[in-house]
Formats: sequence, structure tokens, C-alpha cells
Amino acid sequence: MADVEGAVEKEDTPRQTLENGEEEPQINLELGQLDLTSQDDYFLDEVDVHIQENLEDELVQEALKTGVDLRQYSRQIQRELCVVENSSIQDYLIYKDIKESENIASLHYQIASCDSLLERMEQMLSSFQTDLRSISTEIQTLQEQSMSMNIKLKNRQSVRSELSQFVDEMVVSDYLIKHICETSVVERAFIECLHELAHKINFLKEQMFRDTLACEDVKDVIEKLRVKAVSKCRDYLLGKIYQFRKPMANYQVPQDTLLRYRYFNEFLMSNHRQVATEVRDVYLETMSKIYYCYFRGYITKLLKLPVRHRICVLTTELNDPIIVPHTAGKGDKKHSLENIFRSVQFALADNCCREYQFVVDFFNASGSRAQDLFTSILGKTLHLYLKYTDMYLEGCYDGIGVLLCLHLAYRYQEMMEKKNIPCLEKYWNSLLANIWPKFAHIMELNIQSIRDIDPQKVNNIDIRPHYVARRYTDFCQAILTINEFHADEKAMKLMGQLQMEVENFILRMAAEFQHRKEQLIFLINNYDHMMTVNLDRVNDDGSHHESFQQTLNARIQEFVEEILQPNFGGMINFVKETENAIEHGNKVHVDERRIKTLIQSFNAEWKKAIDNIDHDVMQSFTNFKNGTSILQAVLTQLIQYYHRFQKILNQSPFKNLTCRNEIINIHNVMVEIKKHKTSL
Repeated sequence: MADVEGAVEKEDTPRQTLENGEEEPQINLELGQLDLTSQDDYFLDEVDVHIQENLEDELVQEALKTGVDLRQYSRQIQRELCVVENSSIQDYLIYKDIKESENIASLHYQIASCDSLLERMEQMLSSFQTDLRSISTEIQTLQEQSMSMNIKLKNRQSVRSELSQFVDEMVVSDYLIKHICETSVVERAFIECLHELAHKINFLKEQMFRDTLACEDVKDVIEKLRVKAVSKCRDYLLGKIYQFRKPMANYQVPQDTLLRYRYFNEFLMSNHRQVATEVRDVYLETMSKIYYCYFRGYITKLLKLPVRHRICVLTTELNDPIIVPHTAGKGDKKHSLENIFRSVQFALADNCCREYQFVVDFFNASGSRAQDLFTSILGKTLHLYLKYTDMYLEGCYDGIGVLLCLHLAYRYQEMMEKKNIPCLEKYWNSLLANIWPKFAHIMELNIQSIRDIDPQKVNNIDIRPHYVARRYTDFCQAILTINEFHADEKAMKLMGQLQMEVENFILRMAAEFQHRKEQLIFLINNYDHMMTVNLDRVNDDGSHHESFQQTLNARIQEFVEEILQPNFGGMINFVKETENAIEHGNKVHVDERRIKTLIQSFNAEWKKAIDNIDHDVMQSFTNFKNGTSILQAVLTQLIQYYHRFQKILNQSPFKNLTCRNEIINIHNVMVEIKKHKTSL
């Protein structure tokens, strides 16, 4: 139908006048594409049959005989058919019914109008669809931008929060400076600023440990404020303590004031231990004299009154960038042995990993073939590395540096094992085999050097830790710290030999002292120094410290007995002799005169003797904690001896001695001993 309508619309023949006087509508019939002979029911298997039928046609046979071109002949027949068809349609339209022609024309115009309308609608819809796609793209773009801006906002808020907190804790405000420098210490503003200053000092220390550059800007200011605050706190506390010394002063009032401002002392202990010690010593001395004078007068007055006897009751550069030679050579910075070794080995490991992975991927190799290819590429380089490593370590006697190189090799070997890259396994084993003998040789030289020291040629020997012990402790701490990352039994065995030589050296040095007491003090100070430093810095629960600890405990116990002998030796000997006799069932000899002398001597000298022991112990030991512990051990041992002494006198045949009434109650002795317990 559409083809017919198109033919009607395109016909160029002149219009004719119908019988009713109306002009005949012009109909343009172009049926060039209208195939009236085509059939849609043919199948491929029937093509040969139709061809044969067409060849039997008379016209076709005539055309073949005359030699006519079939394609041209076919086109001619096609044109004739079109003319006949157009004539048939025209005759039908002219002579059948003019109203049908008008309806067809009207229908044609309506269809054309609808096509135009639909075309415009299609264009509008296409434009709308394009607009929708554009809007969708814009919405998606806006959504992505919104998400990006949201992420940026969150990141900025997070950074701003942390940075704001960091700045607040780092910046020193004018308000803080003013109140620390100008405000009286008793005002609340000063105390609040003192807390803030203490927080800033601790925060500064933490950031300086992390090498924060901003610390350089405020370090001097905070240090000056710390000095100023320490000075003001010191002056205030000492001023209050000096008020105790005024005649007829009620020391409880300034004591209450000191309690109210005890944070000043906490600040001094945290930020200036020497001043805190000074304040403590002044206070102890002052209160000691005050109490002594007070109780002396009080007791004197009591003794003038009639008295009856009463019973009294009682602990975080392994993968740093390599060193660039031309850049590093421009400055004055020197690089240590292990830094150079690390840079060299890291560069080697990094490049070998890349090369091996390339060999595996590019050559599709694996196993021994990949290893052979890798060795062909880098075998000479690895040999050169081993050669230069031997040359570099040949004149080196830095034991810690060599051990660091050894452990760097361990770490890189483990790193490549985790990456499953075995190309350098033989190299690492060869490298370790070259470095280890060097470290062992250095350790043997150190051991021999300590063994060869002649104590008689050492000048200025005192009871403090010897410099050899201090250097051994630092060396041991370094070795143990390094060994934490990769336990090496051979290194620990060498350290055990070095420890043995150091112990022997300490014993040889102690023998240079004339008195046993000085020998024990020297031994305890040295053993304690070696034990304390290592235990504080290294978490080692092995046998490395066991021998030191056992020896130290034995020497402390011997010192306890030694320091008690001058003042309480008679009582101690009596207790040991008597208990030994009782234990073996021997007859105990009762020497009342000796016992009475022991009791009277103890009663007269025990307080002064305890004071002397306290002073002697605290002056003898460099480690305050250790000295305090030893003092407590001495006083505890004294109490035990005195308790055993009283227990013996309460047994037969001593319980009937009249001198027993002169014995001081053990609880009084314990009360006095408690006064010597340190407050720090």
C-alpha cells in the first residue's frame, strides 16, 4: 500500500478532466521497486527446478538463439511490465470510481501528515532522550564530585582535628608565660599554668624523641619556663620549710600548706630531680632537728615524773632509601659501618628481586633454570660484593657494627624468603659465613684484653662501678638488644665467655682493697650496675643474668653481716654460738656478765649505730634504689638477730637472769627502724 501511495505521489503525467468537469488528480506511479513476480515461498532446494523451467520457455530460447544479452533483455521486460502495471492501475483509478481515488489521495495526505507529525515527535523524543542522557551524565559527575568533596572534607577535618590538638599542646601562650613568670605561686592561675607546663614538657619530650621539627621552635621557651617554675617552686617550698625553724612555731600549719601545694614537689621530681632532692634533704634535716629537740624536752620532763612499767603493744631503617654517593659526599656527615652495609645490601637485594622476577616472567623460567639464568646475569656482581665485603671488614674492629651487619644479612635473607625469591640464598649464606668469623675474632680480642689487665697498674681505684664494668654493660646491652631480632646462640656463647672474664676482673680489682667491707661494696656496686642496666633495657629472662643475680645476692648478704659486726658483733656471735650449742644438744654456758654487757652495750649504742649504718650504706652505694634495698636488708637482719637474742634469753637457763629486765622491747627497736625507711 505504501508503494502504491508513493507511486501516486510521484507520477508526472498531465492531469485530465473527468466527465463531471472536475480535474483528474495527478497520480505518479513509480513501481520500479515493486516486484509483482516475487514469491516468498521458494526454497533453495527448488532453485534448479525453476531454472530448468525458465530455460524451456519459448521467449528465453529465442533470446538465447539470437544471442541477446539476458541482463539487458531482463531489464527491458521489467520496464514493459512496469508500463503495463501503471496503465492497469491508471485505468482502474480513472474508470472504476473517482470517489475511491479521492479517498486514496486523502488517505495518502493523512498518512503523509501523520508521518510528518510522527517524525517531529520522533525528533522531539530523540532530543529529549539526548537531554536526559546529558542530565544523567551531569548528575553522575555531580555525584562523583560530591563524593570527592566529602572525602576531602573528612580528611581535612581529621587533619585539622589532629593538627589543632598538636598545635594547642605545642604552642606556648602569652597567658602561660605571664602567669609562670609573674603570678604568685599560691594563686590558682599559677597552679593551672604549672600543670599545663608540665604537660607541655612531657609532650615536648615525646615529640623530640620522634624528631619533630616543631620542637626546635618552642624548646628554648619551655626550658626557660621550666627553670623559672622550678625556681619559684623551690623558693616557695624552702620558704615554708624554713618557717618550721622559727622559735615557738607551729610546724603543722606550714605542713598543711605544703600538703595543699604538694604538686610543686611533684613538678620538681619530674622536671628537676636535684632541686627535689635538695628540698627533700632540707625538709628532712629541719624536721629531724625539730622532732629531736621536741622529744628530747618531752622525754626529759617525763622522766621527772613517777613512772610505772607498762606493756607496750605493736613494682619500636630497614627499608630506607639507599645512600646516593654524589649527594652524600657533598656534606660533612659521616656514615657508620652498618649504614653503608645496609645501603649496599638493600640496593643489591632490591635489584636482584626485580631481575629474578623479570627472568621468571620474561623467559618463563622456573626452578634451576631461572637460577641459572639469574646467575649468568648477576653471578660476577655477587662475587664482587663478597670480595669487597671482606676487604671492608678486614680492618674493622667495631664489634657492634659487625654484629649489626650480620643481623642485616639475616633480615634481608628472611625478607626474600617471605617474597619467595630464592635467587640470593647462596649469597646470603656466603656473606654470613664471611662476617661471623670477623665478629668472633673481635669478641676474642675483647675477652683477651680484659684477661690481660693488671689490677696493680690501674690507678685511682674506688668503690664505684669500674669503667670496664660500665663499658661491658653498655656493650652487653647493645649485643642483647640486637640479638632480640634474631637469636644467635653462638653470639650468646661468646657473651658468656666475656661475662666470665669481666667477673674475674671485678674479683681481681676487689682484691686490691684492704678491707673486706670495701671489697664487698665494690663488688655489689659493679654487679648491681651490670644487672640494673641490662634488666632495665633488655627483656631477657635467660641465664645471662642468673649468675650475676646469684653472686650479687650472696655479696649483699655477706655485706649485711659485715656491717653489723662493728656495732652488734658481740650479740650476733653470742646468738650464733648459743643456737649452735642448742641445736647440737651441747651444754650451754651461762655467762651472766657477758650477757649483761651485751644488753647494756646494745641499750646505749643501738640508735646511734643504726644512724651510722644508715649513713654508711647510703653513702657507699651509687644506686639509690640498691642502697635502700641493702639498708632494709641490714635493718631486717638486725631485727632478726635481736629477736633471736631475746628468744634465747627467754629460754632456760637464761630466763632467770636479772639483767633480762633491762632489755629494750623489740617493738621500740622496730619503731625506730621504720623511721629510716626512705620516702622516695
